[in-house]
Amino acid sequence: MDQPRNEAFLEPSVDRDDARPVSFGAFWPIYLSAHRRPGNRALHVVGTLSSVALLLGAAVFGEPWLILAAPAVGYAFAWTGHFVIEGNRPATFGHPFWSLAADVRMTGLILAGRAPPADGALKR
Repeated sequence: MDQPRNEAFLEPSVDRDDARPVSFGAFWPIYLSAHRRPGNRALHVVGTLSSVALLLGAAVFGEPWLILAAPAVGYAFAWTGHFVIEGNRPATFGHPFWSLAADVRMTGLILAGRAPPADGALKR
């Protein structure tokens, strides 16, 4: 079944009331609502892990260009998930640091078998 587009992330602000989240805790459910589809989440996991691998490769092999490649590769996967699968605008544009932290958190939870539902509640 096709889910509706998350219109909140198509607008300049993060929600329809123009109220911007003031903490990561407030941002987290908004972030998850923009990552409802499994394909989008999978691309985020691949992008996050690829970025980590590139950063580790830069450190191990002393190749500084891998540092530059890391965000490009990570964002390529994540933004494909948003524009092609989810049909919304990445949170990176409004909250780059919270978005990165949320990508890492979501990836960790998924890898731990605790993928959060779109409402942000965590499995116990």
